[in-house]
Amino acid sequence: MPMVVGVVAGVAVVAVLALIGLFKLMWRVAEPNEALVISGSTHRTEGLEEGMGFRIVTGRGTLVVPGVQVVRRLSLDLNETELYVDCVTHQGIPLKVRGVVIFKVGDDFVSIANAARRFLDQQKLMSERVHNVFAGHLRSIMGGLTVEDVIRDREKLTGQTRAACGTEMEKLGLIVDSLQIHEIEDPTGYIQNLAAPHAAAVQRDARIAQAEANRLATEAEQQSMARMAEATRDSEILQAGYQAERDKAAAKARQAGPLADAAARQEVVVQETRVAELEAHRREQQLQADVRKPADAAAYEKRTLAEAERDARISAAQAKAKETELAAAAEATRVKAAAGADAEAVKSRGAANAAATRATGEAEAAAAQARGLAQAEAARAKGLAEAEAIKARAAALAENQEAVVAQQLAEKWPEIVQAGASAFGNVDNMVLLNGADGMADVFARALTMGGTGLGLARQLLASMNGNGQATNGTSPLNGKAAPPAQRVPVEREES
Repeated sequence: MPMVVGVVAGVAVVAVLALIGLFKLMWRVAEPNEALVISGSTHRTEGLEEGMGFRIVTGRGTLVVPGVQVVRRLSLDLNETELYVDCVTHQGIPLKVRGVVIFKVGDDFVSIANAARRFLDQQKLMSERVHNVFAGHLRSIMGGLTVEDVIRDREKLTGQTRAACGTEMEKLGLIVDSLQIHEIEDPTGYIQNLAAPHAAAVQRDARIAQAEANRLATEAEQQSMARMAEATRDSEILQAGYQAERDKAAAKARQAGPLADAAARQEVVVQETRVAELEAHRREQQLQADVRKPADAAAYEKRTLAEAERDARISAAQAKAKETELAAAAEATRVKAAAGADAEAVKSRGAANAAATRATGEAEAAAAQARGLAQAEAARAKGLAEAEAIKARAAALAENQEAVVAQQLAEKWPEIVQAGASAFGNVDNMVLLNGADGMADVFARALTMGGTGLGLARQLLASMNGNGQATNGTSPLNGKAAPPAQRVPVEREES
């Protein structure tokens, strides 16, 4: 029993292996770039005529009965063929055309069937057959065109060639992917001669363009050189200007030291002058504050006090006189009233009149005495004020003799100038030397040494010295004896 099972299993395995081997032997698969052509039985394929006798399979697998059916493969890859065709144009000019045709078997069953009938066993001769087809049609088309048409419109030549070959290529089951005309050779030189006028015109235009370019380049160069010269000129002008500015700055720098020293000295002189002016002004103000104003204040005070005392005394005398008069009047009235009933009215009246007269005289005498005392007091106050002023002036003269003398001379200067000018009263003609300097010298000497002007100055100073200063011929200006009067030498000129 086990042996039977083993045999059965062995047979089954062998049967399976036989089936697998048979399947592999019968199964055929078409690659993407090929078509299977199965012949040996009658088949009906869509698009093909009945009774074709073979089946076409693309892109899938199929079962084939070995020994009964035959399977062949048809390539669907691209193919190309070189074209080198001798042609003659409509003008009778021989040309050689070089090009290439890229083609393949069509993908539809009709094209595959047509190609299988013609090239299944001759696939290597396919390029030669296509070359012959295109060469014949290309010669035919070139015969109806001129050289100018071929040169100027190659697309037209290509289109006509593809259209003429299309029907025959379809019958062969082939389709054209590309047709390109690479080169057209001209053994006779017609194309070269045809291009000669154009080449000459182009050469002429080129020479004209070159000449124009040379002219423009020359003009540009000249303009550039002119601009360069202008730029050089401007640069030199700027450099000269900068050099001038540098020289000017250097000169200013060289002069800066002396100018600064001179400016500094000038500023020092100006400041010293201002200081001197301020000092003189200060001394003048100090003199005014220390001498004149206190003296004026003291004199005013004394004068005011004297006037007040005088007025008081006068008022007192007048009041006393009025009182005496009133008392006398009252007394006379009383006496007259008392003697009204008296028999001695006349005597009493006379006595009363005498008493009144005497009282009036006494009142007037008292008033006169009061007025005299007031006037005396006023005179004494005035004298005291003048004495105080003289004393203050003497103190000021002792403290600042030059300022007081200068003030007095300034007040009397018109008289001094008039006295000095009188020295020239009898001069008819005068000749001066050294121009304005001579005139200034003459007037200075006339004013300083002229007898009349100097005498007036002496009188002024003597009047000042008489109030407390020496009168022994010394000058209050410097304490020295005044020089004798001198006469100014004047040269007369006979008229």
